[in-house]
Amino acid sequence: ELDKGKIVIVAGFQGVTIDNDITTLGRGGSDTTAVALAASLKAEKCEIYTDVEGVFTADPRIVPDASLVSEITYEEMLEMAATGAKVLQLRSVEFARNHGVVIHVKSSFTGGTGTVVKEEDSKMERPIISGVTHDTGEGKMTIFGVPDRPGIAAKIFRPLAAANINVDMIVQTVSYEGYTDISFTLSIDDLLKAENIIKGIVEELGAKGYAHDKGIAKVAIVGAGMKSHPGVAADMFDVLAKNGINIQMISTSPIRIACIIEEKHVEDAVRALHDHFQLSEEAVTSETL
Repeated sequence: ELDKGKIVIVAGFQGVTIDNDITTLGRGGSDTTAVALAASLKAEKCEIYTDVEGVFTADPRIVPDASLVSEITYEEMLEMAATGAKVLQLRSVEFARNHGVVIHVKSSFTGGTGTVVKEEDSKMERPIISGVTHDTGEGKMTIFGVPDRPGIAAKIFRPLAAANINVDMIVQTVSYEGYTDISFTLSIDDLLKAENIIKGIVEELGAKGYAHDKGIAKVAIVGAGMKSHPGVAADMFDVLAKNGINIQMISTSPIRIACIIEEKHVEDAVRALHDHFQLSEEAVTSETL
């Protein structure tokens, strides 16, 4: 139909399973469908129109002077999507990276330039930090007094995986007298289901108990430039400490540092980190001049 010059409209939220059953694709399915079609048609780029101007250095509802990011790498966008940014769905960015599809995010309501998501240009100097993200949709579970012996972690996390529960951060304390504590984070929507599974695991392992916490949030800084700039993690921890924010868990990758904190502090943390790394539109402009 495209060869005939016709405009084809596809319902992006539907798909077919391996058993040929029609199903919905879940949140962000339209983004993924658009990228998949662009890859299949060998399009130059995939334009996604949404209700925001593009990718910002932080949530503008929390940081009003957040800057619009004109270009961002696939890897940075993946990390931002995984740590709370809602502009693009994670699967769509993964698909775009795997198939080399350039994504251009634009607003449906304005004529702004938007954000281009593409492969990293080795000639381009990347900013140390591209953005600050946050996610309040996480919960934490801790299993106390777990026997410290081989295979225990697998016995805890295999049943969770079988129940399609995605675990994010995992922290294990130092063993003391043959026992340890294991904490992990997950989507708050899966917390009740996980708790029902953990109850049985605690009894099976002879652990001393478990607890869950709904009042947490994840705050993260993302930037390809941090790979070549030491001390970024220390800066982040200093900023949180100076604002009286305790860090419960830490997770890192070469271009991302994420911390679990109390949910009540998350907006203060985002603003403080955004200010410290000078990501506001005014700061970026002054550095350019």
